[in-house]
Amino acid sequence: MKNILFLSGFLIAASASAQVSVQNGGQLFLSGTNDTLFINGPLSNLAGASLVNNGNIYISQNLVNDQSSMTAGTGTLYLKGTAPQQLNGSQPFFTYNLVSDNSAGVSLNNNLSIAGTHTFSNGIISTSALPNFLIYQAGSSYLGDADSRHVQGWVKKFGSTDFVFPVGSATTERSVAMKNLSVTGEFNASYNLATTNLNNFLSPLVTVDKNEYWTINKVSGGTANVLLLWDNSKVPMPAYALADIRVAQYNGVNWVSAGGTAVGNPSSTGSISSNTMGSFGPLTFGSISYALPVTLLRFTATITGGTNVLLQWTSGNEIKLNNYAVERSQDGVGFSRIALVSAQNQPGEQSYNYEDRDIPQNGILYYRLKINDADGRVHNSAVAAVTVHPAGAAGIVVINPVQSVLSLNFQQVSGTFSYHISNIGGQLFASGQLQVGSPGTYRIGLPASVVPGIYMLQVDKPGFHVLKKILVQ
Repeated sequence: MKNILFLSGFLIAASASAQVSVQNGGQLFLSGTNDTLFINGPLSNLAGASLVNNGNIYISQNLVNDQSSMTAGTGTLYLKGTAPQQLNGSQPFFTYNLVSDNSAGVSLNNNLSIAGTHTFSNGIISTSALPNFLIYQAGSSYLGDADSRHVQGWVKKFGSTDFVFPVGSATTERSVAMKNLSVTGEFNASYNLATTNLNNFLSPLVTVDKNEYWTINKVSGGTANVLLLWDNSKVPMPAYALADIRVAQYNGVNWVSAGGTAVGNPSSTGSISSNTMGSFGPLTFGSISYALPVTLLRFTATITGGTNVLLQWTSGNEIKLNNYAVERSQDGVGFSRIALVSAQNQPGEQSYNYEDRDIPQNGILYYRLKINDADGRVHNSAVAAVTVHPAGAAGIVVINPVQSVLSLNFQQVSGTFSYHISNIGGQLFASGQLQVGSPGTYRIGLPASVVPGIYMLQVDKPGFHVLKKILVQ
């Protein structure tokens, strides 16, 4: 005789303190939102059983489903473990809402289908290479995705509305979007590092991004546009000219252009939407012109030895590069060369440094790199700035350039200081007090009304007065 468990207005913990293994071989029915089942262990839903969740089911270990023709119900499934969890079984598991809350991760060796809302609370969801899918039914949605909370593997979507697939590499989320679907369809998407078949492309493409690509497979449906986004802080974007970026699609033999117009900045973030597509497959960024000979990943200027300035930069993808001309300016406008550093032209990332020991002893100094390639092209880096003080001077060092937070290094002074930040026209943007107990770095948040430019910082206390320039980027 099969077991039948009907819950109505009850909370059952199995078990709150000890691990238990729960098998449903009969009928398990949670009737409403007041019904909650806590399982401190695994749950197996056997073939021939019936599980209907209109309430809340919390599972701390693995979930196995062999029930065919399962319905989603109206309730919520919580995958809330502290050790890695798996979904196994011969039949897809259906839920209305899902909360994935396991920092150790959840592995799908079976399909998991969501009809309502998926909340990413903690951890990565990984799908097997068969593949199995995290499935979003028509009308479903998700929230809470991030670099530490997304899907590594395959996501399936049914419907005709715009959708962003929450996929990534397990360390970074690199989502891909579909827009303007012509009819209801079924699409699968995944994300991959290291683009394949790099040497196979057709005109007008002359190169494709080697660092990442997405795969979108159409099971059924019509046409759509694909939106790709780049983020240089997560995955390096080749130094393509913005106007020459295209969506590149692999047709099984070659990478071909799927068109599009890019917006943003190749050195930071941006996006490109493809032309209307009827067939899909692997997709990445391509260009109809060659990339610049180098990708500058980092360029900084810092005070060393009290009066010297250490310039450090890291590059990647150096191709036919001659050298870096190091330039300095005292006003941020007129630059002059102070050194020439030969390029290494080696695979991968390369690190460089140059110490400027012959500097003016007071004020803001601005530095940039003039990058010279073998074809005679010249490209300028972003500007880095530092504030230099007379040798041995006690007081305050301003760490330039500044973005949203101003950092002040108090060297040999302490006490209660008042500060005022004004533009060069005298307009006051921020003021307040700093309590300095010992030498170190203290920070002042800048108001949102501060736009990039040069500002004056005044710091005072009885018997002490300092006026500094700050460069806001």
